[in-house]
Amino acid sequence: MNTFDSFFEYHMKTKHSYFSVRSFPNRLDWNNQPKAFKNYPEKYTRIKLDLENENHSFIFYVAGITAKKTYPGVEYYLRVNPSAGALYPNEIYFQSRGNSEIDDGIYHFDILSSSITLLENIDDIGLEPYFGLEEKTNGFIFLISSIYYRSSWKYKNRAFRYCLLDAGHILGSIEASSYLHNKNYDIIYDFDKSSLNQLFNFDNKEFFTSAVFLTYNTSKKVKKVETLDLPTVDGSNYFEKNEMIEKAYENSIKFENCKKENSLPSFSFNKNYFKEVILNRRSIREFSKQSITKIEFESILNILNQPISGDCDEKIDVYCVINRVKDMKLGILKDKEYIKEGDFMNKAGYLCLEQDLGKSSAVTFFITSNSKNYQAMYQKAGILGHRLYLASNYLGIGCSGIGAYYDDEVCEFVGEYTQVLYALAIGK
Repeated sequence: MNTFDSFFEYHMKTKHSYFSVRSFPNRLDWNNQPKAFKNYPEKYTRIKLDLENENHSFIFYVAGITAKKTYPGVEYYLRVNPSAGALYPNEIYFQSRGNSEIDDGIYHFDILSSSITLLENIDDIGLEPYFGLEEKTNGFIFLISSIYYRSSWKYKNRAFRYCLLDAGHILGSIEASSYLHNKNYDIIYDFDKSSLNQLFNFDNKEFFTSAVFLTYNTSKKVKKVETLDLPTVDGSNYFEKNEMIEKAYENSIKFENCKKENSLPSFSFNKNYFKEVILNRRSIREFSKQSITKIEFESILNILNQPISGDCDEKIDVYCVINRVKDMKLGILKDKEYIKEGDFMNKAGYLCLEQDLGKSSAVTFFITSNSKNYQAMYQKAGILGHRLYLASNYLGIGCSGIGAYYDDEVCEFVGEYTQVLYALAIGK
């Protein structure tokens, strides 16, 4: 069995169907609920983020806390980036070199305290060699990891999908913060993840999925960081091993025939208002069945179709079920062309595990791909989902991500046997 067949088998085994969701109901053990924050010991230096500082602000807008909700016996912290079930399985690390107000070093973003934790000072050493570079790069190198039990506690075997989608949302928030702070970015999927997992002393509970370079090259040589001497920090407080997820990660860690995208997106948001949109972004819970305009819909599609700079730009297909868009016929669009005409709103709601969001929306989106680079395609779907949230909210339109759907029936609906990655609904 080759690599593609191996992770394709994982995708096949984690499909939802009308039968599966009724035969295998998901019961949560609240006694084993994971925590959503990772914190290094107090001996490590923490620097509180000062939002008046440009680089500190840039980091905050990647994943900072924007709201707190309290219910009997539980507290939820909402962040710049959405997460399936508000479980937030991803952690953020970065290397800073030559950035004002931040010493050169390797850091962990301590999101709960809105601070950055210095893990290692750097001078002639750095992370660059793990990406095949021999010279220092000034700027930021971000690393996104997943602590998968935070998600598998609720979503079981399907959790690897959510870890990658949520990582994609973080990549999308890096893209948005880069726009706000006038930085260029380049996403890297294909790098020595196994060695970096060892360097950061992760056990099987945590693994890297992607990196982002916001850097410029220098002519100075750099040596590889050989050791960080870090403790293994429990980032979930409880853990249950899932061999299917760990195998899916290992089987999708190698990349083949990647196509690089060098172009950057072109956005024209008002930055002051866009900043407020980022801070106030929420997942809508119900729609009032109002229509959006054709201009609003086309503006959102334009944002989705902007390039994403990176080393493995996988082909993604976006199907749009038009339910309530003024001056547009009901039906399904792909690449701005109708592939079916008719009223499919009830069908879209059924496919989204019979949720009203799918049928009361103005538009329901299904994101799919036939890519062989699983980690890249899923994270790109998350980036597109993040763009959809922000572009819709910018126009005063609500958005909700839907990670659960009847996989094979979606394929039948759109007329293509493919891998369904994400569903989202927008409306008022």
